[in-house]
Amino acid sequence: MTGERRKLWAGRTLAILGLVLVAVNLRTAVAALSPVYDIIDGELHGGAVGLGVLGMLPPLCFAVFGLITPSLSRRFALEELLVGSLVVMLVGHVMRGFAWSFESLLLGSILCFVAIGAGNVLLPAIVKKYFSDRLGQMTAVYTTVMSIATFVPPLVAVPMAHAVSWQFSLGIWGLLAVLAIVPWLIQSVLRRRSARNDPGIAELRDRAAKRVAHSRTAWALTFAFATSSSVAYTSFAWLPQILTDVAGSSATAGGALLSLFGFFGLPAAVIMPLLATRMKRPAVLVWCGGCFILAGVLGLLVAPQTVTWLWVSLLGSGPLLFPLALTLINLRSRSHQTVIAVSGFVQGCGYVIAAVFPLLIGAMYELTGGWTVPLILLGLIALPTFWSGLVIGRRHMIDDELAA
Repeated sequence: MTGERRKLWAGRTLAILGLVLVAVNLRTAVAALSPVYDIIDGELHGGAVGLGVLGMLPPLCFAVFGLITPSLSRRFALEELLVGSLVVMLVGHVMRGFAWSFESLLLGSILCFVAIGAGNVLLPAIVKKYFSDRLGQMTAVYTTVMSIATFVPPLVAVPMAHAVSWQFSLGIWGLLAVLAIVPWLIQSVLRRRSARNDPGIAELRDRAAKRVAHSRTAWALTFAFATSSSVAYTSFAWLPQILTDVAGSSATAGGALLSLFGFFGLPAAVIMPLLATRMKRPAVLVWCGGCFILAGVLGLLVAPQTVTWLWVSLLGSGPLLFPLALTLINLRSRSHQTVIAVSGFVQGCGYVIAAVFPLLIGAMYELTGGWTVPLILLGLIALPTFWSGLVIGRRHMIDDELAA
């Protein structure tokens, strides 16, 4: 694929449909679970510990398979890996749809989450391979679809659970996995010969793939991604309680403000990839993300009961770093093979931090008996983004750093 711009649908219809359908599947398994957990708990008795385990699993699985997927891509073509991950996801959905015990629900969820972890890494590479002439546009498409797929399942999960069963409410999303398999299975068959001549990240060679950790740009992207994910997971875990304790918000208001926090992911998904591909200095966007987080935290520390909605909005604007980092992975890589290696490294390391950080915030709250220290800690995690912006602004290509 060259950088020459051509008609979007020209020879890429299957890839576009497949990209959108995979993006839908990368959030439904997570978003559909927590709204019906109380109903599930009444039957399977997982308790608070079970809820905590299920809450920790997504970032942990994303991290592990973010790091593993580049290794798998040395043996299998990109399209084959997508088909395989979607099949694993389908099995997970089926297990959740027929769950007879908490252990079976847990295993089905793990299968779904590891498949999502692989898909998280593969989608940026798909964009690079099939849409190198429209990186911003197609990254905006799939990150927007992911944001929408985060909102829809919670809206329909409880009504479906009451109308049919909670198993149906969880398992029905497997139909989307089936739909996503079809275009990539066809694409895999059509491109099998070329895929064998282009096995994953072989172009990087094993030595170069292992040297991703030596790239300053890869680390800069990792810090930006980790900041975004840590703020998001921490907010979804603790923000309602923080607002109740420091701002005097009611439970209803806290839930509404959490929705406001999540809402800002949608415009960021649409706008950030397009801006990143057009700006000569996308470092400014990275710094904006860090400043938004710091401003939101500072507001909650200094004047939490005054314009609380503004502080939450600023905090929610910080995770604009998520679609931005995914776009910059492509912009700072020359080939989709490099993208797989870098995407796996950035998301694998980033999700490790994101999995640990909410636990650290909770531990600081228990240790200090208040939210001042945890909020300061939440603000401090934004500081590395200023270094990230400096490195990313130098416009170095990761391939060149690996070859040095």
